[in-house]
Amino acid sequence: MNEQEKTLCEAKAAVLKALAHPTRLWMAEQLAGGEKCVCEFVGAMDFDFSTISKHLAVLKQAGIVEVDKRGKQVFYRLKVPCVLNFMNCVEAVIKAQGKDQAALMRHL
Repeated sequence: MNEQEKTLCEAKAAVLKALAHPTRLWMAEQLAGGEKCVCEFVGAMDFDFSTISKHLAVLKQAGIVEVDKRGKQVFYRLKVPCVLNFMNCVEAVIKAQGKDQAALMRHL
């Protein structure tokens, strides 16, 4: 692997790492429907404002979301909505694992 390939793989890994937490993944999926105020996440989750803000900061740092401040409210939206298309592939892998496990169980 050359230096350019390494740098690109590290950048990809940073995006995947940001999405690897179930809470952040859920948040990104919620943003697929459009921008949301931080207060909407607070109302929908059993976390305090600080915890939600930290999760959103990780998504922002990874370039997954962008911020729009309007007065005292802070809105988040997906910066690149196609990032969630990757989840279709992840779901296909999960389904394939289930089929493989079911086939293995039939042979026991």
